[in-house]
Amino acid sequence: MMEKHNPFCTLVLITTPKLAKRAVGMFQKNAVQVQFEWNAVGTASSEMIDVLGLGTPDKNILLSILPSEFADEILKKLKKILRLGTIDSGIAFTLTLSGASKFVVRMMERQEQNTCKQAEGKDRVGMSDTKYSLIAAVINQGYSENVMEAARTAGAGGGTVVPSRCIGDEQAMGFLGVRLQDEKDMVFIVAENENKLKIMQAIGEKCGMHSEAKGIVVSLPIDHVIGFENAE
Repeated sequence: MMEKHNPFCTLVLITTPKLAKRAVGMFQKNAVQVQFEWNAVGTASSEMIDVLGLGTPDKNILLSILPSEFADEILKKLKKILRLGTIDSGIAFTLTLSGASKFVVRMMERQEQNTCKQAEGKDRVGMSDTKYSLIAAVINQGYSENVMEAARTAGAGGGTVVPSRCIGDEQAMGFLGVRLQDEKDMVFIVAENENKLKIMQAIGEKCGMHSEAKGIVVSLPIDHVIGFENAE
């Protein structure tokens, strides 16, 4: 594993299924490999349908690992092609990659040699730096609405729900007095840093380990984001 300076990042796009197909086409044209794709849904109630500026509850999440310098250029292309920040578009952001296996590093270095020349001499446009965080709440399935109710009272604009499954150590969790439910929901919320702690505390108070939701909440710093400010 490689833990030191790593010039790569993780790019995440949350958008509608239709625009996700356009994004994949753009990625392929620019030699960007889409490592993962998930189907997701917007938060449940009708007033929460406008998730991160999106007008439909059906979402796709695309994730790629790519050179940081090239990621800036891809973000700008996504903003232009998908019109991120407008109604029914989506949001894209990058997260710091602190480590990677040797295989991933070699693959990304090859991509960097082939593609990063496109980004030389170009300025960053329309991106916000280190002003936002990604809040991730893992709760028992069926409690995503409770998470969003709590988050909205603290200023959150919306979230995206991804069904998941717990594969934790039952013996270790049982020692802590925690009974695991296999079926989980992951709720992702992009929030301004100044509201991050309030949102996390609100979720923890309503949906923490003391509740039936058995929630765990973490946050990650976002390097750059597009499509968020204009969607509020």
